[in-house]
Amino acid sequence: MIITRTPFRMSFFGGGTDMEEYFKKNKGAVISTTIDKYCYVNVRHLPPFFDYNTELAYSKIERVKKVDEIEHPAIRNAMKKLDMHDIRLTYEADLPARSGLGTSSSFAVGMLNAFHALKGKYADKKKLADEAIYLERVLCNETGGWQDQIAASYGGFNRIDFNENGYEVRPIIVSPERKKMLNDNLMMFFTGFTRFSSEIQNSNNKTNKSEKEKILKTMYELVDKAEKILTDKNINLDEFGKLLDYSWKLKRQTGKAVTTDSIDEIYNNGIKAGAIGGKLLGAGGGGFFVFYVPLEKQKSVTETMKNLLYIPFEFENEGTRVIHYSPESYEVLAEEEK
Repeated sequence: MIITRTPFRMSFFGGGTDMEEYFKKNKGAVISTTIDKYCYVNVRHLPPFFDYNTELAYSKIERVKKVDEIEHPAIRNAMKKLDMHDIRLTYEADLPARSGLGTSSSFAVGMLNAFHALKGKYADKKKLADEAIYLERVLCNETGGWQDQIAASYGGFNRIDFNENGYEVRPIIVSPERKKMLNDNLMMFFTGFTRFSSEIQNSNNKTNKSEKEKILKTMYELVDKAEKILTDKNINLDEFGKLLDYSWKLKRQTGKAVTTDSIDEIYNNGIKAGAIGGKLLGAGGGGFFVFYVPLEKQKSVTETMKNLLYIPFEFENEGTRVIHYSPESYEVLAEEEK
């Protein structure tokens, strides 16, 4: 039996510039962190006592005799790619899927990590990130960027740069005290709406391409400014919140599906209550809001957001990891023996 634990990510700046069709021509960069909210993937070989060969438990339960019969595209394609057979897989998570925290990519990374471990093989963070990107973007043909898979695999507070040759992950060097101050000033709320990121991305792709590209170039430039705010102790950290506000206003222009009247109301109420800035996490359309709120204003913001679920969190640094490893003896049966 193998159990992996993979964190969810919180993206602050540069979202959208991690789309391959963009950064291959223009370069891209994001600043993100992983947080102490995780998904868990439990995988073991299925004993040969059933009239099915694979059992999957996620938001639904699947029991099938052949891998090609699996409905879940990521599981089906990952099992075929890594030649997995006769398994029982269970997925659990601390937070709901389709909520803007890169949950599907965290699952993909955690699943691949578990599959490799079940085969007795070690997969490093880059291998897992690369395989998850290929799984979701190529094999499953899902629209989206690359940052989620990389963040989930590597973990930590990073700047991820993208160019025609691929990507580079660079931890942002910020003092523990300043990093804690940032963590303390961030508040996350669940809007109650969930959506498929790929659907939002497809809808937003209908926006005028030249205008969107111009906005993305500006959002790319904000990454340098945000990194400077984080690393220069002489700059007031509240500037990070102001930059979040500016970035959110830019992002709203990248597609009609990014926001709704309800989301705009939530954001405006948060600002009126004392938040300096904030953003909807993920592609847009719903999920989690993060606000930058000075400590003295957090009670006011909490009261204003009383109808939403407040989610405390801490930054984390480990990325995906195997938290339980019990190797099993397993022999693949010939098709005629099954």
